[in-house]
Order: sequence, then structure tokens, then C-alpha cells
Amino acid sequence: MVLLAMAGMAIAPLVYADPAPSLTLTGAMTHADHQTYREVPFRVPAGTTRLTVEFTYAGKDQKSVIDLGIRDPQRLRGWSGGNKQSFTISEAEATPSYLPGPLPAGTWKLVLGVPNLRAGAEARYTARVYFEHGPSFAGFNAAPVKAGPGWYRGDLHMHTAHSDGSCLSQRGARVPCPVFKTLEAAHARGLDFIAVTDHNTASQNDALRELAPYFDDLLLIPGREITTFQGHANVWGPASPIDFQLGSARAPTLATIQAEVEKAGGLISINHPGQPSGESCMGCGWSVKDTDFSRIQAIEAVNGGSLWLPGGAESGLSGIPFWEARLNAGFRITAVGGSDNHDAGFDPARPASVGYPTTVVHAKALSQPAILAGIRAGHVFIDVSGQRDRLLEVTATASGQTAEMGDALAAPKGEAVTLRVHVTHAAGAVVRLAGDGAKLADRAEAPLAGDDETATFRLTGDGRRHWVRADVRGGSEGRIWMLGNPVYLNAPAAPGG
Repeated sequence: MVLLAMAGMAIAPLVYADPAPSLTLTGAMTHADHQTYREVPFRVPAGTTRLTVEFTYAGKDQKSVIDLGIRDPQRLRGWSGGNKQSFTISEAEATPSYLPGPLPAGTWKLVLGVPNLRAGAEARYTARVYFEHGPSFAGFNAAPVKAGPGWYRGDLHMHTAHSDGSCLSQRGARVPCPVFKTLEAAHARGLDFIAVTDHNTASQNDALRELAPYFDDLLLIPGREITTFQGHANVWGPASPIDFQLGSARAPTLATIQAEVEKAGGLISINHPGQPSGESCMGCGWSVKDTDFSRIQAIEAVNGGSLWLPGGAESGLSGIPFWEARLNAGFRITAVGGSDNHDAGFDPARPASVGYPTTVVHAKALSQPAILAGIRAGHVFIDVSGQRDRLLEVTATASGQTAEMGDALAAPKGEAVTLRVHVTHAAGAVVRLAGDGAKLADRAEAPLAGDDETATFRLTGDGRRHWVRADVRGGSEGRIWMLGNPVYLNAPAAPGG
């Protein structure tokens, strides 16, 4: 960290490491600065993609006030006065009061205004300035929304006015739907996290940045739906622009897009791959040539729109067969669900309303890095109808090893494997095993008599590679209520195939 010592507002020369992680500006205001403005220069290095300022000052007990703003080399980028102690500016989004956009290298200036500073008083200030390089983004929240491990419920596929989301206005007209309506619906569903995935844009992130402090019990994850002529895919995590023009010079292959997502630390998930593609929905089905599935982290196995059709999650448009085909080919890809909501609707009984289906993630905390890590690891199940309290926990043990959904477990020939499936709030349903590893079990399914049950299955390893998952099925038609991700037997420890 580079320190600027300010004596009488004189600025020492700046010397940057490459890249400079941060610097600190300090100084003092006196009564001579009462009702004046000072501009404190500092240099922003080339390649900076995100700038954060944390500002504090002493003397508030004497009614001293120092207001805050900032200029880039060309223009005023924002003024928050005394209403914020920190702010962030990036190309894609910024703290309210500040303007997003490119961060030009050169001399920037903190703008300090002094509405009040009494005679004889002194107000010392500290401004900590953080530079980030590259597109990686840890989220809108500096701290986890909730600390500690748990099962966290969310919706990973929704649209707003920033693409084709619409809803009814106060007068009843159908209008582009503002972002806050989707967040209200997510809160009403009781979700813990959401990703707003408008088509080929990140403009919604500016609204999410503004809304995050108000919806402080809801983790907001930046997302977008990369919509191409050969397929649609969600990207979660990055807030920076990503090229989507697959087949053009900007993104000649899917690998180009995947490289951008990976550089930004994001995840990519193929959307509704079972849907047909044609004039009514161009590119809705997945037909991208030479897809490297080892670089795909998730597949939307359950899409809210398909739940209206006969068969529900296993309708003719289901993404489950597409996902299972990748598992059978040896890839370890996480199944997720998404409402694909386009109208900010919340209705507990209506498929494709916000949170119907719900993706439930076992994560170390309710934070963007932890949720994305849980998805990447496959510690996920899908609650098809988006209930608030249903739970599907799978634990596999063998010779002192323990694995949960998404994990790998060694099962040599003759090895005894115990699979315990803990289910809540699904009385009358059954647990049914699926996957090529199900043939190793002592039974295919087990009934659930009560609202908190654990079904146990015994498997015998054959030394070969397999995957086995547990689903919960219920109702008169035996439909999937909860879809589990697999435990992998004799598979590589790291996802990828």
C-alpha cells in the first residue's frame, strides 16, 4: 500500500507497483477550508477495471463535515456528498451517485467539499483507494449476506426491462419491467440468492448495485444470458462485458466466449437444451458445434417454461436427457434449475414464476464466491416447485471416505458403499436412484413415510466409473419433486470429464 503524506495539502509523488493494488491518501482540513472545495489528485494505472474508495474523517463530534466526490481525467464521475463513506466505479456498474464506464488511466481527483469546519478545529481524513485489474468480480456485497454453511435457495434465470421482461404498470399497461419487481418477487418466494440474466447485457447490474443495500437479506449475483443463433447459456459472476456474437470475428467459436468467462472467474451454464430451435425461438435448443463440455460448469436441466407441459420436469422439452447424456460421456456437470421468468411474477402454484423451480446450493456462506463454488462443485439439488422447506441431502461413505452430491468417491471392486438420502417435507413420496450406478444398489427406491426421513441404500463397487443420483418423486403421477446431482464413483477428483 502506498501512503501519501499530506502536509498543508501538498501531494507527494506517487510510485506504483505494477499492478498497484491500492494507495492511501491522508490529509487535514482546518477552518481555513470552511465552505471551500479541494481536489486531491492521484494516478489511476492503465488496465484498472474497478476502482473503490473508502473515506473516513475525524471531528464529527465538533460538527465537522467533509463531503465526497470524484473526477476522472475528463469529467465529474459522481458526487455523494456526505451520504456515503465508500463507493465503487467500474465499466459495467457503479454505486448510486456515481457513473459507470471506462476507467481511463491518468490523474483522477477526489473532490472534497467542506460545508462546516469550526474555528480552531481540525478534521483529518483518510481515503483508501483500491484498484482491481481484470474482469474478476466478487459481488455487490463486501461481506456474506449470511455467514456459515447451509443450504441456500435461489433462482438463476430471470429477465427484466433490460431485455424482454415485462409486467403491468400502475395503469395496467404492459411495460418493460423494472429490476426491483423481480427482487420483490424473489423476496416473497423466500429465496436467498438470485441471478438476473438479461440477454447479452450487463446493464441491469447498475440497478442491482443500487438495490443491494435495500434487499440486504438477498444475495444478488451478476448474470446474463448469452443468446446466440446456436444456443443460449447463462453466465454468472462477471460484471464486465462479454462478447456474445458467436460465429463473428468477435467470438468465432464458443471457446472464445468460454475463455472470457474463465478469465473473469465466472460459470457458464447451457440453458433449456431440450427446447426446439426455430423461428419461434431462434437458438433455444443447443446446437453449438465442437462444444467442449469439460469447460461447461452447469446445464439447466429444469426450465420453468417446460413445467407447463405434460410430464413436468420430464416433459418433451426437458433438459434432463441432454444433461444425462453428458454424464454418461464422462463429464461432471452440475444440473441446475431456472424459472426463466419474464414478468416478475410470484405465484406459489405457477411454474415459471420467480423461484419455480428453485436451485438449492450447499455453500460455505451466502456470498457470491461461496454460491458459485457450490454450483461448480455440484453441491446442488433442484426443488422443482420452489417450496421453502424441502431438503434433499445425499451422503455416500466407503472405507472412511465421505462424499456429498457432486463429489467423487473411490469404490474398488467389492467395496461396500452406503448412500444415505435425507429428505424433509416430502411425506408420501419416494426416493428413487438414477444413473448407471443405480444398478449397483440393493434397491431402486425407498418410500418416505414422514416429513423428516432418511433412506439408506447399499451399493457394491465394481471398480468401474459410474454416477448415481437420488431423486424424490411424488404425487399420483410420480413426478420429480426434487432432482439430485450425482455422486461419482471412481471418477477424477476435479470436475471436467
